[in-house]
Amino acid sequence: MFRSAVLLANTPDQLLPARELMAFTLASHILLVPFGVALPFITLLMHHRGLRRNDPVALLLARRWSAVMAVQFAIGIITGTVLSFEFGLLWPGMMGRWGDVFGLGFGVEAWAFFLEAVLIAIYLYGWRRLKPWTHFWLAVPLPLAALIGAFGIIAANSWMNTPQGFSLDAQGKPVHVDVRQAIFTPIFGPEYWHFVVAMLLTAAYVVAGVYAVGWLRGRRDRYHRLGFTLPFTVAAILTPVQFMLGDSAARAVFHKQPIKFAATEIVWKTDTHVPEYMFGRLNSDGTISGGLRIPQLDSILAGFKPSTQVTGLTSVPAADRPTAVQATIAHWAFDIMVTIGSLLILLALWYAWSWWRHRDNPGGRWFYRCAALAGVSCLVTVECGWITTEVGRQPWIVYNHMRVSEAVTSTQASGLWTMLGIVMAVYALVFGAFLAVVLKMRTRWRIADEGSAVARADLSPEADTPYGPRSEPEPAATGAAPDGGSGHTSGGAS
Repeated sequence: MFRSAVLLANTPDQLLPARELMAFTLASHILLVPFGVALPFITLLMHHRGLRRNDPVALLLARRWSAVMAVQFAIGIITGTVLSFEFGLLWPGMMGRWGDVFGLGFGVEAWAFFLEAVLIAIYLYGWRRLKPWTHFWLAVPLPLAALIGAFGIIAANSWMNTPQGFSLDAQGKPVHVDVRQAIFTPIFGPEYWHFVVAMLLTAAYVVAGVYAVGWLRGRRDRYHRLGFTLPFTVAAILTPVQFMLGDSAARAVFHKQPIKFAATEIVWKTDTHVPEYMFGRLNSDGTISGGLRIPQLDSILAGFKPSTQVTGLTSVPAADRPTAVQATIAHWAFDIMVTIGSLLILLALWYAWSWWRHRDNPGGRWFYRCAALAGVSCLVTVECGWITTEVGRQPWIVYNHMRVSEAVTSTQASGLWTMLGIVMAVYALVFGAFLAVVLKMRTRWRIADEGSAVARADLSPEADTPYGPRSEPEPAATGAAPDGGSGHTSGGAS
């Protein structure tokens, strides 16, 4: 602890508030990213099912999810724009020196963001205005635009973790930039696919969790059953895939960022037959307090055999590695992520077993309680993943090339603390407004469904789908819900 205090005392006063401001805005924005990346894909899956099977319930769900997607995207524009400004305002040293090397990733992300906004507008406009399959195919590029956006931001982050694609001149400035190498760094592939599947997994579990809550509250209609089953099936399929991708990403860190791996696994000295600690706290003298010790497991996980040598934190000077506190934070974040991932695999197996034996969802309330918690748990793992990535890299903002303290702004610390307070207040209002809008939409949909269940039963499927010219009488003219529904469902949105 004393050594950590000494290292922190040698850093600029503005470093801590700059870090806290960046951490808060990033932690807030990352909660929205799964829905920006993955909700379009899940919505189109439901949309395709509705068109192919002439299923008005599926079309109703797709239309409502598209409305939520648009509101979420609007909030994401706010938080994403703040982050873009912060890179230049809080870390001018990094952007000024290295922007020409890795800045293309941010450019790709910005263009993808713009394209996604246009496609969302077209998708929302297309309901009741375009032919059904034309509307669907015009929306197919939407998930691809989201993936391109993820490509850009992960390319930039992976470069910060494993920088390459440049040479340094006599003054230490990057020259002879190779854009291809700067984008496709050694850790880009594992990090990108781990991130994308994590976003799909999280969005699917969150959406399914909404309808699991509805099931627990007694809404057992087809609307809630389908709203739960499709996204949960996507999540259940991807859960074991994500576990393998996570293992691959951790092994890439072991090979390309050995000191980060040592921090994540709180390995103090380079050795073989290294034990694995589940949780526990690293002390400044290298001892570990608490936690569950599993002999030799860390070496086995890193290299598939106990004799694998794992690089320790003491292999580099103290100034070039995370402090004991930072290593403990990264370690706990990683262990929380792994623990939740393991529990989600059990939940996915429970679901698969029920479908294999009964061709139906599990019927017990405990399953739906767990499913409702799965979405929140996934959001926690997303936060933990970024904590592991960013804290484990300390003290480097560009790994082994530039320290965070060298990149920080010269703005006074008091000004940054004030800005943090303002941003926290604004974000509270923004996220409060987002929640209020979504809850208002849910209430309106529920009232519409419950108030028109009987009248809607007399409508033909064509009149009850979200398609048709705007000039045609809406279902409300005959007592049905304005935005369509199903003759087989009631109870509304969860």
